[in-house]
Amino acid sequence: MREEIIVRCINNGQRQTFPAGTTIEEVYEAFRPDGLGQVTAARVNNVVEGLSFRLYNNKDVEFLDLRSDAGLRTYVRSLFFVMGLALREAFPDGDFRVEAPVSGGYFCRLLIGRSVTDDDIQTLRTHMDGIINRNAPFHRVVCPTDEAVGLFEKKGMQSKVTLLSTVGSIYAYYYTLEDHPDYYYGALLPRAGQLGLYDIMRLGDGVLVRVPDQNRPSQLGPLIKQEKMLEVIREHKDWQDIVRLRTIGDLNKANDSGYTSLLINVAEALQEKKICHIAEEIQRRPQVRLILIAGPSSSGKTTFSKRLSVQLMACGLRPFPISMDDYFVDRTLTPRDEKGDYDFESVDALNIPLLSEHLQRLFAGEEIELPRYNFQTGKSESSGKRIKLSPRDIVVMEGIHALNPKLTESISDLLKFKVFVSALTTILLDDHNNIPTTDNRLLRRIVRDYKYRGYSATETIGRWPSVMKGEEKWIVPFQENADVMFNSALLFELALLCTQALPLLEMVPENVTEYAEAYRLRKFLGYIKPIPLGDVPPTSLLREFLGGSSFHY
Repeated sequence: MREEIIVRCINNGQRQTFPAGTTIEEVYEAFRPDGLGQVTAARVNNVVEGLSFRLYNNKDVEFLDLRSDAGLRTYVRSLFFVMGLALREAFPDGDFRVEAPVSGGYFCRLLIGRSVTDDDIQTLRTHMDGIINRNAPFHRVVCPTDEAVGLFEKKGMQSKVTLLSTVGSIYAYYYTLEDHPDYYYGALLPRAGQLGLYDIMRLGDGVLVRVPDQNRPSQLGPLIKQEKMLEVIREHKDWQDIVRLRTIGDLNKANDSGYTSLLINVAEALQEKKICHIAEEIQRRPQVRLILIAGPSSSGKTTFSKRLSVQLMACGLRPFPISMDDYFVDRTLTPRDEKGDYDFESVDALNIPLLSEHLQRLFAGEEIELPRYNFQTGKSESSGKRIKLSPRDIVVMEGIHALNPKLTESISDLLKFKVFVSALTTILLDDHNNIPTTDNRLLRRIVRDYKYRGYSATETIGRWPSVMKGEEKWIVPFQENADVMFNSALLFELALLCTQALPLLEMVPENVTEYAEAYRLRKFLGYIKPIPLGDVPPTSLLREFLGGSSFHY
């Protein structure tokens, strides 16, 4: 008698009985819930699995399409796998490296021993199309770690060798496509033929791999001009070359060899040097009276503004901070979102006319009284604090809308210096597995929310999609307006964050949807060897989240 299991489909609430060992793909064909596009993965008891995953016990299954983060990540991983095989076919010693998400896709470097030409890209695309048309399946292989290390060493995939060698696991897994092995730390599609939409084009000194738009999966993501972002990527690569650290495997190796303190000191010095250069650039523009600092949640813009202020003083300028929060409109005048709730993220939640008037008067040499916003009553009040700027005073304002032209449209651009702050790049897991920069920021926020605001990891993860949605609307469109971009990510930071984040992620219960994200974060943090907090200086940007900062917030 065959063993049977019961599967509950979360998408439509229906239940069906299946033979034990049925794949998620077969379960999907039986349910076919309405309202989904191309399904690429599923949450199985709130853990994301690929469609080839087999079920042997009663499970809840929620199917995910390209509109979900997990569904799109599955598609992108599978596409990179195909690109790796195509490179080996077209250029036998070739490889690639994923650098960062940019311009609606992923910026990558093709490592073929010379500069990449348009003909090379066309050759690569032809081979990728051939692999997709052959519709070969992806296979998962579990073996002792030393066997996997030996295989990747033979194939010349050194970043995977370093990663697997430093994790300390007895067993490891990898995937194969035809006879080509590769390693990815998340789900893949069942077959290469399910990759129907992609493109590759030259971008700067690398290539842009274009993928489906998450909001409109039937078309590619829009091409976004991000020249300043590309410059940050190039600068980040130079920094990595200086410290000889590109991947988590390299970080683990440095930790094992006792170089952690040196790594922290060099990374912090490089970041301080960048802040110093920004201050000197502002000093070279004597007409600048207003510094605008924007960045998404947990980008570290508050600590950046304080460290920049220190460097400005060293340059002979007197920074004067003005809080954007004190310019909120009365709560009854706050715009509402599509659900009818107050939209505090909207630029129109700020009293722009009052802010414009105050800035104009300050720069004209007049005295003003700053407002004070009472968050308990939801009303703007008089603060009694009157200010007048001297010739060396320079106003510093930081907030999510600082780069939005609407906020300071009445102020001449000659008076403004604009900075965009975020974790713009991060360390790679290995050459083919990038760690999303949003993961950096989410982990920072999980730790900070618990430490200073009393929120659980479950609550922070639950709010994160709404935070990201607000950033896409109010911050990202204006980031290229900046005079300079500052990358707040530190090469060693995940090894610090993991020590405080992992216990919080382990507290997320399995029966909530946030568990899937907590599980994914725990999984990749498990590759990282922790480093102690003691060597991090009190002025470090990370202290804003981890505690022990010498700055007051």
